[in-house]
Amino acid sequence: MSESEADVPRVFRPARALPTDVVRPTRAVVDLDSLRHNLHLLRGAAPGVAIWGVVKADAYGHGAKAVARTLERAGIDGLCVALVEEGVELREAGVTAPILVMGGYYGNAYSELVHHRLTVVLQSEGELEALADAVRRSDGAPLEAHLKVDTGMGRLGERRENWDRWAARLRDRPEIIFDGLMTHLATADRPSTGNAPEQLRNFEGATAIFKRHGLVPRARHAENSAALLGDHPHYDLARPGILLYGVSPFSDGELPASEASRALLRRLRPAMSVKSRIVSLRVLDAGDPVGYGSAFRARRRSLIATVPMGYADGLSRALSNNGELLVRGRRAPIAGVVSMDMTMIDVTDIPGAALGDEVTLLGGRAAPESGEGTHAFEIGATELAARAGTIPWEILTNISRRVPRFYRGA
Repeated sequence: MSESEADVPRVFRPARALPTDVVRPTRAVVDLDSLRHNLHLLRGAAPGVAIWGVVKADAYGHGAKAVARTLERAGIDGLCVALVEEGVELREAGVTAPILVMGGYYGNAYSELVHHRLTVVLQSEGELEALADAVRRSDGAPLEAHLKVDTGMGRLGERRENWDRWAARLRDRPEIIFDGLMTHLATADRPSTGNAPEQLRNFEGATAIFKRHGLVPRARHAENSAALLGDHPHYDLARPGILLYGVSPFSDGELPASEASRALLRRLRPAMSVKSRIVSLRVLDAGDPVGYGSAFRARRRSLIATVPMGYADGLSRALSNNGELLVRGRRAPIAGVVSMDMTMIDVTDIPGAALGDEVTLLGGRAAPESGEGTHAFEIGATELAARAGTIPWEILTNISRRVPRFYRGA
């Protein structure tokens, strides 16, 4: 061993967490009471339907372990993830609720699925055989699995021409409990123009084929957030995602048909806010540039604030010279290009704007005279998505891991 190697410690002890008052002020706050409130609303919208909350992608950026434990304590019927490792993470965090792994690629992880008692979504006959083999080698009890059929999404699941053969193969696999039959709707968020009715008819056809083979699942499910608020009959189980986090799945002027569903959307409570503070102020003369590429030039004598939050934190670069942040209950336009770590805003028209003022990227507060669910001084994920040319799901999941999460209402 060389001297240089001898000087390198072999064990790295965990670093002491820095106090919150010595790190930058950018942070996300997740209100767990809002999650419970939204879950209660969804139960009321679909009485008798089992609710399995989607907590993939770190619970849409909210923190999967904290969200899953909160929903489990609130009595949710099950949880849905995309990846094996997401399910394992929740099991290792002590979550005991059923966990459905929907992602469709398991590699050589079938033994992990069996060991952690994760519920598999089978997409093909090959996966069926691999899972049955893993159960046999484990000498354990049969494992529950849900089968996915492609009814018109064109992404995952067996297509119609294979349903008969697939059902016959499943019938001969005692290692697998046929617990669920599922599909995914491509256009549930566009009730007036989408093909959801056709997909649901195809799903009924798949149900009939499996029933003809003597296979009747305990649960059928097709409903994501938008479909849960649709005007069709509910199945046994629903898989809401973005609704749980207090954001509407509808855009482009679309809304659910029923007034009850529209009222539910108004009562949602966004669960996450993202805030920072002003760390620099400077007065610019007319014509002075701001930021990379000098993409903004002051049109008048202006007060420009710098906020320590950029696209590496999830503030989309598409909001350059386009978005707004909240300061003192007022909207401050983004001035120039959003950079990796910092963003400038024009606070000229905000009386009293000062160093240390709180700045809100996502969230806000309701006006005292406003009703539940109306936020006079709020910037929501839907608004950010519209300005950035994307969807609210991307806005939430882009809030990066370097933005610490703080939880209230535990």
